[in-house]
Amino acid sequence: MGAVDHAFIQAQEHGPAKSSSITYAEGITLIDLSSPEVPVSEIGNACKNWGFFQVVNHGVPLEKRQKLEDSSRKFFGLSEEEKRKIRRTEKQVLGYYDTEHTKNVRDWKEVFDFVVKNPNLVPASPDPHDKELLEWHNVWPQYPPELK
Repeated sequence: MGAVDHAFIQAQEHGPAKSSSITYAEGITLIDLSSPEVPVSEIGNACKNWGFFQVVNHGVPLEKRQKLEDSSRKFFGLSEEEKRKIRRTEKQVLGYYDTEHTKNVRDWKEVFDFVVKNPNLVPASPDPHDKELLEWHNVWPQYPPELK
């Protein structure tokens, strides 16, 4: 393995406390969609405290989830050059992205953003009086075709 790019190295003051070399993940929030009311406050707390949560009883068949996982693995296994053909831009907000930063340090992740409803209409600003809408359009890679 070669040298690590300094863009990925976080300043010591932003790193984890050195009190222990073991981290335990207790209390990760489960969101049960079979319940009559989804607790929005719990979702907010999970995002704030953990950055994620687990959803159960969502009704998405296992076969569809496996197909998405398989096609995602194929896509993320492509060369950087191939993935960057559908890279997000300031104007094209959906697609591939690999240069997100947290606390001024590049994240060790890649993402592929898409929306279910295409095009998706979103407010142009958070101002409730601003009625302008933007259209977000999906972009899809040539391979794997089943990702679309």
